[in-house]
Amino acid sequence: MTRIDFYVLANNDPLARLQLVCKLAEKAIGQNQKVLIHSDSDEQLITLDQTLWDFRALSFIAHQLLPANHVFSTSDNDPVHLSTGAPAPDRTLLINLAEQVPPFFSRFERTLEVINEEPDVQSAGRLRYRFYQQRGYPLHHHKI
Repeated sequence: MTRIDFYVLANNDPLARLQLVCKLAEKAIGQNQKVLIHSDSDEQLITLDQTLWDFRALSFIAHQLLPANHVFSTSDNDPVHLSTGAPAPDRTLLINLAEQVPPFFSRFERTLEVINEEPDVQSAGRLRYRFYQQRGYPLHHHKI
């Protein structure tokens, strides 16, 4: 069963939220996990793409920004994919930035939900929390 982790930031800065996503992706890569960062916003993924480039001065998080209708091939082997669409079959960790629970979340070993104090983000996060809770998924909280 997919483990669900909620990371809750004590601020409403959208950039801080994306920087936390970068930290989580970097940690996952260090544990040899393949990551999908999912959003329902192309603009958010473009900003995240740039944030991943600038995240650390002396390192780089290898990633690929994919269109929603991307057809996967063996050349799609970057450890992090950014997409509004369905995942490649080899992904083990989902970082969800979308407002809704992605229909494919249960394909993953873990799903990370990154929440901050933006009212819209909080409200959507509470709905996703109830969704997972009502279906019996193991939930874990991390206050940042």
